[in-house]
Amino acid sequence: MDDDRLLVDRARRGEADAFGELVGRYQHRIVSFVRALVSDAADAEDVAQEAFLRAYRAIRQFRGQSSFKTWLYQIATNVARTHLDKRRTRREDQPDDSGESGTAMGELPSGVDVEADAIRRDQIDRALATLSAEQREIVVLRDVEGLEYREIATALDIPIGTVESRLFRARQRLRTRTQRPRPARG
Repeated sequence: MDDDRLLVDRARRGEADAFGELVGRYQHRIVSFVRALVSDAADAEDVAQEAFLRAYRAIRQFRGQSSFKTWLYQIATNVARTHLDKRRTRREDQPDDSGESGTAMGELPSGVDVEADAIRRDQIDRALATLSAEQREIVVLRDVEGLEYREIATALDIPIGTVESRLFRARQRLRTRTQRPRPARG
Protein backbone atom coordinates (compact mmCIF):
# COMPACT_ATOMS: atom_id res chain seq x y z
CA MET A 1 0.00 0.00 0.00
CA ASP A 2 1.11 3.56 -0.73
CA ASP A 3 2.68 5.05 2.42
CA ASP A 4 0.99 8.37 1.68
CA ARG A 5 -2.50 7.02 1.12
CA LEU A 6 -3.90 7.71 4.60
CA LEU A 7 -2.55 11.26 4.62
CA VAL A 8 -3.87 11.85 1.10
CA ASP A 9 -7.32 10.61 2.12
CA ARG A 10 -7.31 12.93 5.14
CA ALA A 11 -6.08 15.86 3.01
CA ARG A 12 -8.81 15.18 0.45
CA ARG A 13 -11.34 15.51 3.30
CA GLY A 14 -9.93 18.98 4.00
CA GLU A 15 -7.53 18.25 6.86
CA ALA A 16 -4.79 20.85 6.32
CA ASP A 17 -2.44 19.22 8.85
CA ALA A 18 -2.45 16.02 6.78
CA PHE A 19 -1.37 17.97 3.71
CA GLY A 20 1.25 19.67 5.86
CA GLU A 21 2.67 16.25 6.72
CA LEU A 22 2.83 15.39 3.02
CA VAL A 23 4.70 18.64 2.36
CA GLY A 24 7.10 17.74 5.16
CA ARG A 25 7.77 14.36 3.55
CA TYR A 26 8.50 15.75 0.10
CA GLN A 27 9.63 19.35 0.48
CA HIS A 28 13.39 18.73 0.40
CA ARG A 29 13.09 16.25 -2.48
CA ILE A 30 10.88 18.52 -4.58
CA VAL A 31 13.11 21.55 -4.00
CA SER A 32 16.18 19.51 -4.98
CA PHE A 33 14.43 18.15 -8.05
CA VAL A 34 13.27 21.58 -9.18
CA ARG A 35 16.72 23.07 -8.46
CA ALA A 36 18.24 20.61 -10.91
CA LEU A 37 15.73 21.74 -13.54
CA VAL A 38 15.86 25.51 -13.05
CA SER A 39 19.52 25.79 -11.91
CA ASP A 40 18.81 28.52 -9.38
CA ALA A 41 18.28 27.98 -5.65
CA ALA A 42 15.98 30.96 -5.10
CA ASP A 43 13.85 30.11 -8.13
CA ALA A 44 13.71 26.47 -7.01
CA GLU A 45 12.19 27.49 -3.68
CA ASP A 46 9.55 29.59 -5.46
CA VAL A 47 8.75 26.89 -8.01
CA ALA A 48 8.50 24.20 -5.32
CA GLN A 49 6.20 26.41 -3.27
CA GLU A 50 3.99 26.95 -6.31
CA ALA A 51 3.93 23.19 -6.97
CA PHE A 52 2.79 22.47 -3.40
CA LEU A 53 0.18 25.21 -3.65
CA ARG A 54 -1.19 23.71 -6.85
CA ALA A 55 -1.20 20.25 -5.29
CA TYR A 56 -3.08 21.59 -2.26
CA ARG A 57 -5.69 23.24 -4.46
CA ALA A 58 -6.12 20.07 -6.54
CA ILE A 59 -5.87 17.39 -3.83
CA ARG A 60 -9.62 16.75 -3.86
CA GLN A 61 -9.40 15.92 -7.58
CA PHE A 62 -6.51 13.49 -7.03
CA ARG A 63 -7.91 10.16 -8.29
CA GLY A 64 -5.16 7.90 -7.02
CA GLN A 65 -4.37 6.45 -10.45
CA SER A 66 -0.72 6.96 -9.55
CA SER A 67 1.00 7.43 -6.21
CA PHE A 68 0.85 10.82 -4.56
CA LYS A 69 4.62 11.08 -5.04
CA THR A 70 4.32 10.58 -8.80
CA TRP A 71 1.44 13.05 -8.99
CA LEU A 72 3.44 15.63 -7.03
CA TYR A 73 6.50 15.23 -9.28
CA GLN A 74 4.22 15.69 -12.30
CA ILE A 75 2.94 18.96 -10.86
CA ALA A 76 6.47 20.10 -9.97
CA THR A 77 7.70 19.26 -13.48
CA ASN A 78 4.89 21.25 -15.07
CA VAL A 79 5.46 24.26 -12.80
CA ALA A 80 9.21 24.14 -13.51
CA ARG A 81 8.58 23.97 -17.27
CA THR A 82 6.25 26.97 -17.05
CA HIS A 83 8.84 28.86 -15.01
CA LEU A 84 11.58 28.10 -17.55
CA ASP A 85 9.35 29.21 -20.42
CA LYS A 86 8.60 32.49 -18.64
CA ARG A 87 12.28 33.01 -17.83
CA ARG A 88 13.21 32.34 -21.45
CA THR A 89 10.59 34.85 -22.62
CA ARG A 90 11.87 37.49 -20.16
CA ARG A 91 15.42 36.99 -21.41
CA GLU A 92 14.28 37.45 -24.99
CA ASP A 93 12.47 40.64 -23.98
CA GLN A 94 15.42 41.91 -21.89
CA PRO A 95 18.60 40.38 -23.30
CA ASP A 96 20.94 42.20 -20.90
CA ASP A 97 19.43 40.87 -17.65
CA SER A 98 22.27 39.22 -15.76
CA GLY A 99 21.12 39.82 -12.20
CA GLU A 100 20.35 36.18 -11.36
CA SER A 101 22.40 34.45 -8.77
CA GLY A 102 22.06 30.95 -7.42
CA THR A 103 23.46 31.68 -3.99
CA ALA A 104 20.41 31.41 -1.74
CA MET A 105 21.12 29.12 1.18
CA GLY A 106 18.74 27.58 3.67
CA GLU A 107 19.57 26.21 7.07
CA LEU A 108 22.44 23.75 7.01
CA PRO A 109 22.77 20.75 9.26
CA SER A 110 25.77 20.83 11.59
CA GLY A 111 28.92 19.21 10.27
CA VAL A 112 28.22 20.04 6.63
CA ASP A 113 31.25 21.03 4.57
CA VAL A 114 29.63 24.01 2.86
CA GLU A 115 32.48 24.60 0.42
CA ALA A 116 32.70 20.97 -0.72
CA ASP A 117 28.91 20.81 -0.96
CA ALA A 118 28.80 23.98 -3.08
CA ILE A 119 31.55 22.69 -5.38
CA ARG A 120 29.80 19.34 -5.78
CA ARG A 121 26.47 21.06 -6.47
CA ASP A 122 28.11 23.34 -9.04
CA GLN A 123 29.66 20.34 -10.82
CA ILE A 124 26.30 18.58 -10.90
CA ASP A 125 24.52 21.69 -12.17
CA ARG A 126 27.12 22.17 -14.92
CA ALA A 127 26.87 18.55 -16.04
CA LEU A 128 23.06 18.65 -16.00
CA ALA A 129 23.08 21.91 -17.97
CA THR A 130 24.64 20.04 -20.91
CA LEU A 131 21.50 17.91 -21.20
CA SER A 132 18.26 18.79 -22.92
CA ALA A 133 15.41 19.70 -20.57
CA GLU A 134 13.74 16.34 -21.29
CA GLN A 135 16.90 14.39 -20.48
CA ARG A 136 17.61 16.46 -17.36
CA GLU A 137 14.12 15.80 -15.98
CA ILE A 138 14.51 12.06 -16.43
CA VAL A 139 18.03 11.85 -15.00
CA VAL A 140 17.04 13.77 -11.90
CA LEU A 141 13.83 11.81 -11.40
CA ARG A 142 15.62 8.47 -11.76
CA ASP A 143 19.15 8.96 -10.49
CA VAL A 144 18.61 11.64 -7.87
CA GLU A 145 15.02 11.13 -6.73
CA GLY A 146 14.94 7.35 -7.26
CA LEU A 147 11.63 7.12 -9.09
CA GLU A 148 10.88 3.92 -10.99
CA TYR A 149 10.57 4.01 -14.79
CA ARG A 150 6.79 3.62 -14.58
CA GLU A 151 6.54 6.53 -12.12
CA ILE A 152 8.66 8.72 -14.39
CA ALA A 153 6.55 7.82 -17.41
CA THR A 154 3.41 8.75 -15.49
CA ALA A 155 4.88 11.97 -14.06
CA LEU A 156 6.08 13.15 -17.49
CA ASP A 157 3.18 11.63 -19.45
CA ILE A 158 5.46 9.73 -21.84
CA PRO A 159 5.89 6.02 -22.68
CA ILE A 160 8.30 3.92 -20.63
CA GLY A 161 10.37 3.28 -23.77
CA THR A 162 10.91 7.01 -24.13
CA VAL A 163 12.02 7.20 -20.50
CA GLU A 164 14.52 4.40 -21.09
CA SER A 165 15.96 5.83 -24.30
CA ARG A 166 16.25 9.40 -22.94
CA LEU A 167 17.88 8.13 -19.77
CA PHE A 168 20.34 6.02 -21.75
CA ARG A 169 21.33 8.94 -23.99
CA ALA A 170 21.53 11.34 -21.06
CA ARG A 171 23.79 9.02 -19.09
CA GLN A 172 26.03 8.58 -22.13
CA ARG A 173 26.32 12.34 -22.52
CA LEU A 174 27.04 12.83 -18.83
CA ARG A 175 29.66 10.10 -18.92
CA THR A 176 31.52 11.78 -21.78
CA ARG A 177 31.26 15.18 -20.06
CA THR A 178 32.49 13.98 -16.69
CA GLN A 179 35.28 11.60 -17.68
CA ARG A 180 38.69 12.94 -16.88
CA PRO A 181 41.24 12.92 -19.69
CA ARG A 182 43.75 10.12 -19.36
CA PRO A 183 47.38 11.18 -19.07
CA ALA A 184 49.46 10.69 -22.18
CA ARG A 185 51.87 7.79 -22.04
CA GLY A 186 55.38 8.84 -22.53
